Amino acid sequence: MPAPEGASPGGNWTSMVMIVGVFAVFYLLIIRPQRKKQKDEAKMREAIKKGDRVTSIGGIRGTVKNVTDSTVIVEIDNKGNTLEFTKNAIGTVEPVGDSYPAKDEAAEKKPAKKSKTKKDESEESSETK
Repeated sequence: MPAPEGASPGGNWTSMVMIVGVFAVFYLLIIRPQRKKQKDEAKMREAIKKGDRVTSIGGIRGTVKNVTDSTVIVEIDNKGNTLEFTKNAIGTVEPVGDSYPAKDEAAEKKPAKKSKTKKDESEESSETK
């Protein structure tokens, strides 16, 4: 059967290819990275051990005192106050004896660039004269 007037031949194939292309891009940009992030978080939560410093998803920080299959008991201060969290409620883990500094500590160790003051600028200009 010939194509109707005004319709391009092979139009169905091009639209099908476009739909498949959109799904491929959607998968590569959204679904795949999200799955990788979920797997990394699951590994992090399974690796929690006694003595690790943790931060809950609500921002409560403390030291792990006990770990079970699904829960973590965290000491939140030096007075012995503890809270019990499910492992899914743990947002970050700082392992004991970490060989490299955390992101915040690394940023603090970098020397800050000294901003020039008007006095510094006037001294430079007087040196060049």
